[in-house]
Amino acid sequence: MNPYQGLPARSFWRPAVAEPDPLDIEHVWTPKFAIGQDDPVITTGSCFAARIGPALLDSGMDWFDAEPAPPGLTRQQRQERGYGAFSFRTGNIYTPAVLRQWLSWALGQVQPPRDAWPDGNRFVDPYRPAIEPDGFASPTEMLQARQVTLDAIGTAVSSAKCLIFTMGLTEAWRDTLAETVLPTCPGTVRGTFDAERYTLHNFTFAEVHRDMSQAIATARQVNPGLRVLLTVSPVPLTATATGGHVLPANSYSKSVLRAVAGQLAMEDPDVDYFPSYELITSPVFASRFFGPNQRTVTAEGVNFVMRHFTAGLRGSPALAQPAPDGAMLSADAACEDAILDYYSPR
Repeated sequence: MNPYQGLPARSFWRPAVAEPDPLDIEHVWTPKFAIGQDDPVITTGSCFAARIGPALLDSGMDWFDAEPAPPGLTRQQRQERGYGAFSFRTGNIYTPAVLRQWLSWALGQVQPPRDAWPDGNRFVDPYRPAIEPDGFASPTEMLQARQVTLDAIGTAVSSAKCLIFTMGLTEAWRDTLAETVLPTCPGTVRGTFDAERYTLHNFTFAEVHRDMSQAIATARQVNPGLRVLLTVSPVPLTATATGGHVLPANSYSKSVLRAVAGQLAMEDPDVDYFPSYELITSPVFASRFFGPNQRTVTAEGVNFVMRHFTAGLRGSPALAQPAPDGAMLSADAACEDAILDYYSPR
């Protein structure tokens, strides 16, 4: 006898991966903890995470939208203003450092900066530069809108049974004056770049692990029983600011994030990892879930990931099913960092 004898077929590459049709691969995820149908679940993270909330609703689960859109907005206006993408209107959160930052502000540990970026005769929130397409009328209006989001974060984190967070990047820009981490590089989505104030930082494994651990600990100060489900976005980097080639830069970023997610899941019984990254990027799928640019995850790919997610929660096979109409947009639809492609040499 040896430890490999008696293992299920899913533990071996040939029967689990090589022999089945790729779309018939199943049982890739066994949840560490149950998420009940009526358990409030909150979601945030990179643009890929914006597909999880609607999918949870479609499967009959309790996705908690703590900051719903005000009445009177069209569907397009809601999308443009960041409503309905995550459980609160922070915009995309690509790094654990930014998640930790939002939680520390919302839960009263740290006072957020009050500066606003001028944009013509309007003003932009440096920490949510894409939230309002036309900006805000004044810095005061901007801060009032941000406070609504901070209150929503506090409500969501206090009430949730599970937080699902999708990590997307390790590269980020630091504001050395405010001593904060920005969601995007100033001068890309909005703002003006100042090389003396804004510096690139490429987070290491230790730093990502620290930031994610602190974010979880902060959330559990108001909700000790909160469980956390981590995922890694399969969407590659649009660009790297390191000056190196984007291919190894992407490999570094995703490897670090995946390793941190696995490490935290091993360390904490109430932290789990769902393999959305592997379900899109594994060689067995031969890039079938990417668009022609080899970056945008197609609606088919998003649906494939989400049916594995809901199947895992139910303990059932991941049976193929069509994407709900309008629910599964491509995973590039709301990626703020996708704008970086505009600056690439033509």
